[in-house]
Amino acid sequence: MDQTTYSGHLAVHHGDDAPFADERNRYLRHCAEGGATQASLKIKRNELLWIAARLGRDASVGIDIEALRRIAIDREQAHGAVTAARRVVDIGRPWLRFLGWWREPSARFEYQSQLDEYVRWMREERGFTPSTLEQWTRVIGRFLRWCDQTNRQLGDLQAADIDAYFVTQATGRWSRVSVAATASGLRVFLRYAGKRGMCADRLAGSICRPRLYRQESLPYAPNWSDVQRMLADVETDKPRDIRDRAILLLLAVYGMRSGEVVALRLDQIDWSGRTLRLFRLKRRQPQIYPLVPSVAEALARYIDTVRPPSSCPEVFLCMQAPRRPLKAGSIYDVANRRFVGLGIEAAHRGGMHCAMPAPLGFLPKVCR
Repeated sequence: MDQTTYSGHLAVHHGDDAPFADERNRYLRHCAEGGATQASLKIKRNELLWIAARLGRDASVGIDIEALRRIAIDREQAHGAVTAARRVVDIGRPWLRFLGWWREPSARFEYQSQLDEYVRWMREERGFTPSTLEQWTRVIGRFLRWCDQTNRQLGDLQAADIDAYFVTQATGRWSRVSVAATASGLRVFLRYAGKRGMCADRLAGSICRPRLYRQESLPYAPNWSDVQRMLADVETDKPRDIRDRAILLLLAVYGMRSGEVVALRLDQIDWSGRTLRLFRLKRRQPQIYPLVPSVAEALARYIDTVRPPSSCPEVFLCMQAPRRPLKAGSIYDVANRRFVGLGIEAAHRGGMHCAMPAPLGFLPKVCR
C-alpha cells in the first residue's frame, strides 16, 4: 500500500509483520477506491490486523462463520465490549469474501441439485429475467424443502400430496392471488420434472389454480392521499430523504417496480428531450415516457447534490461505502420506512407502483 493512495495513519508501517499483509492491503485499497473514508479505513485496518493474526496458514482453504465468531469472542473478551465482536464479523466477512476465502454455511437439502438444474433451465433455455428467477426459485425451493421435511420422494408424488402442501402451507396465510401464483409455478416445474423423469408425467395436469376475478386484489396499494403524505415526509434537505423522494416518485408516478428502479441508468434520462426511457420487466420491452417536471427536479437534485462520484451507470447508489448500486430489496425498505413512520396501513407495502393518481396513470408511451 503506497503513501500516495493512503496517507497518514493508513500507510502500512515497515514493522507490520502480521500475516496476510498483501491480502489486507489489497482489500483496503479496494475499500478506498469504493469511497471509504480515512476513519473507516483505519478501523478496518485495525480489525484486519486482529483477525489476520488469528487465522491459520490454511485460511485460503475457507473460513466459515463459526471460525470467525470464535475470533470475535476473543476480541470481545479482550475489550469487554459486544460491539468489538460485532466489528470482527462485520469487517472480517467482507474481507474474506473479497479474497474468495469465505465459506458459506451449508444449507443444501435433498432436492438442491434438482432445484439448481431447474434454475439453469429457466435462465438459459427460457431466458427469464433475474427478478423472475429469484421469485420462482423461492416458490419452487419452498415446495421442495417441504417435500424433504415431510419425507416425500419427488418420484412418488401424487395429486394428494400437492393438495396436502396447499392445505398445510397456504391455509390462513396465503391470499388467493398467492395460491394462484404458486399453483402456476408448481405446474410449470412439475411439467419440467415430468419430462425429465423426476416425477409422474401427469402430475402437473392435476393442479388447478383458483379462479381470480378482475381487480380482485384491489385496493393493492395505499391511497393517493397516503402517497402524498409519504412524499411530503421526504421533502427535506437530508441526503437520504432527497434520494428517497426521487425513488418514491418513480414508483408512484410511473408505476415502476423495484427491479426497474435499481436498474435505471443515467443514460436513460434524456434531460434535453424531457423523456425517460425505461425497460419494463413485466413487458420485457423498452418504453419511453415524458419526464414529469416533479420527477425531473427530484432526480436532478439527487444526482447533483447527493449521489456520490462513481463509475457505476446506475442512478441509485448506496449512501455509504462501498458505493454500489442498490438492490431491489432496498427499494422495499425505502417505502416501508415511510409506512411505519407515518402509520399507514396497506395490504402490500411493496405496492407503491400501483398507487398512481388517475391523471398520471395514463401517461402516453412515446414509442414502444
